[in-house]
Amino acid sequence: MTVAIRVTVNGVAHEHEVEPRLLLVDYLREVLRLTGTHVGCDTSNCGACTVVLGGRAVKSCTLLAVQADGGEVTTVEGLASNGELHPIQAGFNEMHGLQCGFCTPGMIMTAWQILERNPDPTDEEIRHGLEGNYCRCTGYDNIVKSIRHAADNL
Repeated sequence: MTVAIRVTVNGVAHEHEVEPRLLLVDYLREVLRLTGTHVGCDTSNCGACTVVLGGRAVKSCTLLAVQADGGEVTTVEGLASNGELHPIQAGFNEMHGLQCGFCTPGMIMTAWQILERNPDPTDEEIRHGLEGNYCRCTGYDNIVKSIRHAADNL
């Protein structure tokens, strides 16, 4: 049995027949071939799969694709515009907010929501906003600096 869904991803409308149990992260990666969203823990603990759905950062490993039906999803690939990095992406690049890069897409999408809610957060507010996104490499200091840099350039 399959279910028809319509979802707009990074501004592009898509219609597909999917199995009801297909996870949103797998829909993005396997069906749409948008591999920027990473599969980390499959338990919603690490945040590597974070995307924006309906203006809210969500962990796509715990949502079914059918739950996004009729919705708008933004992935890390959808932030850049006209070949220019989004200020958050540029901040991570310029302030060395990544090492291995595995957590980076989820961190960037979470940072997007942090800055949507508060365009001038303190470092403490940034750290609090990143709870639920794990990085095993950086110690978070450069991630916080990256988000601060982005806030200054939005």
